[in-house]
Amino acid sequence: MFTQSKILNDPFPSSGRIAAIDFGSVRIGIAVCDPDWILASPLEIHPAKDWQDDGDYYRQLAKLEKLAGFVVGLPIHLDGGESQKSAECREFAKWLHEATGLPTRLFDERFTTADANRRIASAGYSRKKKKDRLDAVAALVLLESFLEACRYRDEIAGEDIDADPVGGDGIDDEG
Repeated sequence: MFTQSKILNDPFPSSGRIAAIDFGSVRIGIAVCDPDWILASPLEIHPAKDWQDDGDYYRQLAKLEKLAGFVVGLPIHLDGGESQKSAECREFAKWLHEATGLPTRLFDERFTTADANRRIASAGYSRKKKKDRLDAVAALVLLESFLEACRYRDEIAGEDIDADPVGGDGIDDEG
């Protein structure tokens, strides 16, 4: 489907179901795609509290959804710099890979929440329903952006979880 990542030892698959994770301080949004990377949909929201103790949850998620890998959103400032939240997302992505054994990539999540807010606003949800759905829809936007970047480049987008924190890899970057 796609050529392998430029990182020769990167085992990230080029097909199979992928889950995108919008890692937040309170909630973790999750979205999944089909095995051919054509359709993506929001799946659920999981509490972020004590995420380090949730290995069983993520292993079960991977098994039930027949996942081939994870994409974790990496918050990047508009100037390309990273923040404390970026470091937390990097830590979560490494932990997720170790907890599940599945390949995990980081992908620039700039503007995903803004796009998710626009989508939810146009859906006519109540205020509470909007809040409940926002993180899963943000994960959906992240996953759609990742899949589009892969199609655009004809290779796996994003960055390896062991890459140096130098900024993100978005759809418009030549990377």
